[in-house]
Amino acid sequence: MLVLRKLFLILTALVVLVGAGAGLWVWQGLQTLNKPVALDETVLFTVEPGTSFNGLAHELSRRGLVSDSLWLRLYGRLNPEQTRIKAGDYELAPGMTPVAVVETMVEGNVKLWAVQFIEGWTFADLRAELARTDRLEKVTTDWTSQQVMEALGAGGQHPEGWFFPDTYMFSSSETDLDILKRAYNRMVSVLEEEWPNRAEGLPYDTPYEALIMASIIERETGVPYERQQVAGVFVRRLQKGMRLQTDPTVIYGMGESYDGRIRTRDLRAYTPYNTYRIDGLPPTPIALPGRDSVYAALHPDDGDALYFVARGDGSHTFSKTLAEHQKAVREFQLNRKEGYRSSPAPKAQTENAGEN
Repeated sequence: MLVLRKLFLILTALVVLVGAGAGLWVWQGLQTLNKPVALDETVLFTVEPGTSFNGLAHELSRRGLVSDSLWLRLYGRLNPEQTRIKAGDYELAPGMTPVAVVETMVEGNVKLWAVQFIEGWTFADLRAELARTDRLEKVTTDWTSQQVMEALGAGGQHPEGWFFPDTYMFSSSETDLDILKRAYNRMVSVLEEEWPNRAEGLPYDTPYEALIMASIIERETGVPYERQQVAGVFVRRLQKGMRLQTDPTVIYGMGESYDGRIRTRDLRAYTPYNTYRIDGLPPTPIALPGRDSVYAALHPDDGDALYFVARGDGSHTFSKTLAEHQKAVREFQLNRKEGYRSSPAPKAQTENAGEN
């Protein structure tokens, strides 16, 4: 009996020692998850859709970012709420611990990229930018403009001008259609916010007409303080029954035939956008207007100027009478100096002739 009791005590001691050793081993293993991953520089790590937590642990181990997947898998068993990782691209930086890596993936803090739409761009410019943007899934590349608008719930609407120019951040799981939806909804929101506070007596009756005017203002000047002055000229011309006679609309109507110059025959040729030939506004916007141009269209400056001409440095000279305007044309247009430009570079992709 005494021998059995001693044997039992010895076995018990061995179990305790083994258990204590195993516990220490596990504790030390889990502590490795709080040490930085083996990285000398930031890397991009992709979690594919459907990846399990164990699969993530094995991939991190395979790439040498953790010493042994066992501890990360055990961590997942002990913390099941930390296993709900989200697919996407993640930036792993030196100094991050495996636990921090997992937390980033559970929170879905994916790497974001950017695409920028510039004020004054056309819808064609916007689509070209989307097509060449990396990391963005392309689903609309072969769609017509009308297919795009139908997908946005705006079937039958001309696409020009309806997309707010801004920088849009996106993850690799998003598509070009997602970006288009955000830009379209943003422009709708801007119009809804600005239209109710418009000035009285404007010569347009709908937010869409204001959008058309804003697009013309956007293409005429990039000088912030001039936008409302330009708007004032155009509003007064419409109110007096004068044609707008604005070159950017002519250029838009010329399409691909525009080679950087407007000739007399271009001003005489009829297109729905040639405001030397048509009365009132053109049928659609001609570019993407920014918020400042929308505001200017709805809050034109008071004054009596009916003409303006580009000075060659991006700004304009405004005139009350035709005689004053013709004098300014002779000074700034007929004797153009080297480096002349009608709008501030690099805002617009095409140069307008600048005489109105």
